[in-house]
Amino acid sequence: MIVACNNSKCINKNRCQRYKLFKDGTKKWTTNGGTPEKGCKNFIEIKK
Repeated sequence: MIVACNNSKCINKNRCQRYKLFKDGTKKWTTNGGTPEKGCKNFIEIKK
């Protein structure tokens, strides 16, 4: 199971499966360390 991420500051948020899950309403989430300049080590590319 992938844990969602609510980090809206992360540069990669629009390409990240974790942020998408959070926006879709997943109950289990965390905040990972991505910044506006750099993504985090927990990034998962959205599969199309």
